[in-house]
Amino acid sequence: MALGNIDTVSVAVFVVLFAIFAFLGFWASRWRKGDLSKIDEWGLGGRRLGWLLVWFLMGADLFTAYTFIAVPSGMLANGAFYFFAVPYVAWGFAIALLTMPRLWTVSKNKGYVTASDFVKDRFNSKSLAIAVALTGVVAELPYIALQIIGMQAVLAVLLVGLTGVASKTVLDVALVLAFIVLALFTFTSGLRGAALTGVMKDILIWITVLTVIVYVPLAYGGFAAAFNNALHNSVTVNYAINHVKKPIPYSFLPPTLIPAYFSTALGSALALYLYPHAINGSLSSEDKNKLKLGTSLLPVYGVGLALLALFGILIYAVPSALALVVKLANGALTVPALVAFTMPDWFVGLAFLAIFIGGLVPAAIMAIGVANLLVRNVIKEFKKDLDPRTESTLAKIISTIFKFVALGFVFVVPATYAIQLQLLGGILISQTLPPVFLGLYTKRLNGYATFAGWGAGILSAIALIVEANAKFGVIKTSLFSTPLGPIYIAIIALAINLAVSVVGSAIASMAGWRPETKIKEEEITKEM
Repeated sequence: MALGNIDTVSVAVFVVLFAIFAFLGFWASRWRKGDLSKIDEWGLGGRRLGWLLVWFLMGADLFTAYTFIAVPSGMLANGAFYFFAVPYVAWGFAIALLTMPRLWTVSKNKGYVTASDFVKDRFNSKSLAIAVALTGVVAELPYIALQIIGMQAVLAVLLVGLTGVASKTVLDVALVLAFIVLALFTFTSGLRGAALTGVMKDILIWITVLTVIVYVPLAYGGFAAAFNNALHNSVTVNYAINHVKKPIPYSFLPPTLIPAYFSTALGSALALYLYPHAINGSLSSEDKNKLKLGTSLLPVYGVGLALLALFGILIYAVPSALALVVKLANGALTVPALVAFTMPDWFVGLAFLAIFIGGLVPAAIMAIGVANLLVRNVIKEFKKDLDPRTESTLAKIISTIFKFVALGFVFVVPATYAIQLQLLGGILISQTLPPVFLGLYTKRLNGYATFAGWGAGILSAIALIVEANAKFGVIKTSLFSTPLGPIYIAIIALAINLAVSVVGSAIASMAGWRPETKIKEEEITKEM
């Protein structure tokens, strides 16, 4: 045994469970059988998912490598600030209940597959719809990269445990393996595969989280020992990971970070259900009431996220696990290392598989969402005669190719700061809020003004990201310094976006413009 409790038993359990997972993924093409040559069957599961499957699917959508890799890594490296993820998901589900049932209703009535389909008819604007589609595509890139980092972290610890070699080469090999598995998985069963395997993934994740959060504190002195060790060792961790010689604030939020904490939580919540994968999952529901029920139960996952965030502190109670993270200077290994050094060998295999597919399933859903957007709302706008079979085939091919582009983001964000991948995507996707969310409630936004607002938001977001990270050479922050304190860039850019959209629409209205929409109000509020 070269590292912790990793041995051949761990690997055997991992492989056997992954074989079951793969079988479910491929068999899903026969489950609730539909014509997978049609994009709404491949990409939305034929809109036939009940409330329980919607709950599992959305949990698979949202309980991702962000939850069990990025947040604990952020907590370990930077402290209490990264607990913003807990209020963020709580607020995000409230926003979902206000918006997704309306989007589901109009999509069902009009046959929409994506949010861009809705935007095109609501604003009578092809340009705005393409802009929303392309924003969704680009915003998913870093989010998929985050899932790849999560899969890499598991395989890296597994390989280190078996070989005894802790080096960058091992990390690179793990990254290649993770990418190959992801690319092969997505193609076959579409959203059905993601929904069915999402059930297995979520069950294993809950087993892992609840077992570790109970067992490790009992066996290793509890959180009292973890916080006490953090007081003495956080300077060493901070220097190894951040090259800064000062303690990390775990037990309190520095007052200077209060604006950053609340703005990041709010901005992330506003962005969450604008992502193509979240919209895809919502539109797959069988009916509006089942969507509401499934969504209303999602806060259970928020409890799991809060527990996982604490893993970033709990690792201090296990010095051997912390030593591996420090040796490789990689905070993304926090949860895999904690599991490897505390749990029995067979449970390590189970937990590692849970974390691995916890990145795999969401990445597959995200790639499907992106493919739907590119085919339906970009390619089809310029090639109107695409038949359903060609449309579906293109979506499958694009979902595979897209992962190669997403892989590039792995190299521009340090693994310890993997949470920045999700925050970066949130900055971009939040700029689609006016046409999508506000468009569900009002027809008084002018299409040209809203397009101008989108452009202003995107340009200002990019400029602020570049400026905030100028001294790092890579993306290490999503905050911008203001007189009020550091603010999440998404909020600043969205404020600019909304100002241009609202003021521009008011000017257009005073100049005599009247709303032109292809959607009747009753088509948004009730099923026809």
